[in-house]
Amino acid sequence: MALRAGQALAARAACTAARAGCRRRKLLSAFMVDIPAHITGVVWKIECAVGDPVAEGDVVVVLESMKMEMPVESEDAGTVAEIRCEEGQAVHEGDTLVVLG
Repeated sequence: MALRAGQALAARAACTAARAGCRRRKLLSAFMVDIPAHITGVVWKIECAVGDPVAEGDVVVVLESMKMEMPVESEDAGTVAEIRCEEGQAVHEGDTLVVLG
């Protein structure tokens, strides 16, 4: 099926926009790192504050699940840009708890 000239231009523009959006997401993801909850539970303690430097392996949040304390460690180094949870808050596996910038 052949595309008309107008359809081809529209398809090319959509493809270019999609590539540009993908590049922007990659660029942002290179600077922002989400630290997710690895288990469903309750935020027992937040071990960091916005602006704190974090090294790989540092505990940023402690979750309580089934009466056990489960530390959530950073997989990357960076600076805490956002804290998206509060102590006592219920969270689900995969929820973003902390964002590093």
